[in-house]
Amino acid sequence: MTDFTSSVAVIIAAYNASATVGRAVASALAESEAAQVVVVDDDSTDDTREAARKADDGSGRLRIVRQVFNEGPAAARNRAIRETDAPWIAVLDADDYFLPGRLKDLLRHADSADFIADDFYRTPDGNPVLGVKEPRRVGFEEFVCANITDPKRQRQEMGFLKPLMRRDFLMSHNIAYKENMRLGEDYELYARSLASGARMMLVPAQGYVSVWRETSLSGDHRAFDLEQLRDCDRSLAAMPGLSAADRDALRRHFLSVDCRLQWRNLIDAVKARSPSRMLACFARPWPVPGYLFARLAEQAVARSGKALQRLKVKHEVE
Repeated sequence: MTDFTSSVAVIIAAYNASATVGRAVASALAESEAAQVVVVDDDSTDDTREAARKADDGSGRLRIVRQVFNEGPAAARNRAIRETDAPWIAVLDADDYFLPGRLKDLLRHADSADFIADDFYRTPDGNPVLGVKEPRRVGFEEFVCANITDPKRQRQEMGFLKPLMRRDFLMSHNIAYKENMRLGEDYELYARSLASGARMMLVPAQGYVSVWRETSLSGDHRAFDLEQLRDCDRSLAAMPGLSAADRDALRRHFLSVDCRLQWRNLIDAVKARSPSRMLACFARPWPVPGYLFARLAEQAVARSGKALQRLKVKHEVE
């Protein structure tokens, strides 16, 4: 068995994360497999750097660097990767943390994978999100399809995973985070790696805790961010070696993101009182028009319910 002690670089992109980054840093430093822990402060306006420093254990493994401008998590992670040289890379969000032993347990699969992704725990319920029972390989088509948002279930996209990534694979295929993306940058990098031949192993939860917040960047995005996520599927579809099923999965993911984008555009068009822009939102391939009509129906029902409640209150007062 290969000795993987001190073989992982843990990279943490942090922006205004003073309340949580110390916990993230401490959890990474607690792992003996962590050779380096690099925090990239993405030009925070709070004391993120000082909070990270306070979590230092004196082992010399922690490094904190600062971006001159706020460039987003993709650029911050690329910077962190350049600042490290360990053979494995582990991404840790500044809001999140590791449970003890996570890296050691993941590295048990290192001899047969380039990406080792474990199911994760999401607070506050603390249950594994994907419900993975046994280790298994994940291919391109399955991965892309697993990132198509289903409004009927809680978000369970594989793009939220934070796998160990083999540095040699990323370097040899010239793969880095797309810095124009502030939404779905993980999805794009994982999908491009799989299309390039990466072996991804998905295993049961080993101790990545994702702290869900309503104000997180993954739940708050601009139309531009959605456009970049949608359009990355076109670039992925142009990669050689993909099957017809792979490209169909990308088409479906593209349309899923376009549904969300056109809903955002429709809201903006209504605010601007622009009928032409409103109509343009519906002039998209199916299922986009159906999605928009469904969302409008939801809004109408919600507004009707509020109106009825106001009438009821008024009647009771009178």
